[in-house]
Amino acid sequence: MNQDETKISRRTLIKRSIIAGAGIAGASLIGKACYSLLKKNKIEDLYGVYPSESSLKPLTLANRNAPKPNIILIYCDDLGYGDVSCYGSQAIRTPNIDALATDGMRFTGFYACNAICAPSRAGLLTGRYPFRTGIIGNPYPKDESLGPKMIRRAAMGLKALGVLDLREQYVANGIASQEITMAEALKVAGYRTGMIGKWHLGDYSRSPEFNPRRHGFDHYFGVPHSNDMSPCPLYRNEEQVEPDISFRSENEAYQARLTYLYTEEAKQFIQRSDDNPFFLYFAHTFPHQPLHASEKFAGKSKAGKFGDTVEEIDWSVGELVRLLKEKNLERNTMIVFTSDNGPWFEGRTVFRGRKGQSYEGGFRVPFIAKWPGKIPRGRTVTSPVMNIDLFPTFLHLAGVKPPIDRVVDGKNIFSLLTGNRAESPHEALYFYHYDTLAGIRVNNWKYYNKINRYVWPIPLDSASAPDKLAPILGNRWPLLYNLALDREESYNVIDSHPRVARRLAAMMKNWETAANGNPRGFLLP
Repeated sequence: MNQDETKISRRTLIKRSIIAGAGIAGASLIGKACYSLLKKNKIEDLYGVYPSESSLKPLTLANRNAPKPNIILIYCDDLGYGDVSCYGSQAIRTPNIDALATDGMRFTGFYACNAICAPSRAGLLTGRYPFRTGIIGNPYPKDESLGPKMIRRAAMGLKALGVLDLREQYVANGIASQEITMAEALKVAGYRTGMIGKWHLGDYSRSPEFNPRRHGFDHYFGVPHSNDMSPCPLYRNEEQVEPDISFRSENEAYQARLTYLYTEEAKQFIQRSDDNPFFLYFAHTFPHQPLHASEKFAGKSKAGKFGDTVEEIDWSVGELVRLLKEKNLERNTMIVFTSDNGPWFEGRTVFRGRKGQSYEGGFRVPFIAKWPGKIPRGRTVTSPVMNIDLFPTFLHLAGVKPPIDRVVDGKNIFSLLTGNRAESPHEALYFYHYDTLAGIRVNNWKYYNKINRYVWPIPLDSASAPDKLAPILGNRWPLLYNLALDREESYNVIDSHPRVARRLAAMMKNWETAANGNPRGFLLP
């Protein structure tokens, strides 16, 4: 080998070394980027750990002579305030839901405790604001494909630019065993418990500890999460019935059968009723996107696919009421009908905002309660209450003493339901956007410290980068609305009522300070 060949070989070696080094460095950078995208933060870093189960106090009976009615809780998914006839819809026919309101009580100031699916359900079943459970956003399927996961995480990394309004860096995987669900509480009073439909408090298909059967329900039939998440299996108790009915599967058409299948399963649960009272939590999959209705209802409403799914839910309500009458159970059964949050892409709110927003349209939902002989017929209640109130109310009806080892944020509203009280038991209601306290309602005043306005030209205007345009966009925060005069939250009256604004701001600060001091809310020595 001559000297020139040796020099060329050395150059080649150097080039190859540089290329190899760059490749290794690039792979390392890509690896780190992927890791940061896929890394999931521990919710305990945000809210702390749960106490040991051995330190918790068991529930006890407080009143053995309590009425103990059967309870059916019907929970729709993304049904808006104005999506049923008795709340003003002219495009969707809901005669059976309307009949509940005629024979019972309709609330016009009822709120979900969150504007998205999973946190709303966590608060409903525990009577506690969702941050206490750590379920401040939606848990996703454990077997979710890499593509959607990385796209979502990448977009979340750009949230400072106002690209995406998701704050799911910290979300619990599912509901913890230390939480007490209303099903577990009602079993103390001898209730037989069943759940039908969407759970969304942990992917039990891969983590069985989150299955409803492990959280107080004797019987279960449904799906672990929303029907737009993949995979989405169908389960009966802890056995898989269908491996995947999501929009990504070949079996998506199965979703058109869900409302019928849910209803038949609910009827079978009621048919098995005996001398003991029962609690049925019926959480519909619809009208969440993607929308599916059975052949009997597809194309029949005046509100497109969305209306078709709601009218099929109305049919389902009618089927349950008919069966209760047949079995002579109607007079001893309390039926509650409501929704987890406001509507998403379709649906009617009559307020400002939609699903995922802290405005009224995201939180305020229809609420109807019927119990013949106990709840007055045809009444309308305007007082503000929240779905977290159902936990202590149901415990009261069952004669179960409220938990003494933790904060229960909900209030017993049975006196409102019977007409013996007119005012709300709450001094204030609080509105969270994921981990952020966004607003407060006191009487008819609604105050926001900071909130995305969702208007042109920068809808996510509270993000860091858009916020720099404040001089261009004008005076935007804080916001104060008088809901008695302006339920659409159109006019910021903070300049006219500065004292009210300061009082509500102080209440928010005091609440947040206390919550940050004990976020889980356990009252242990």
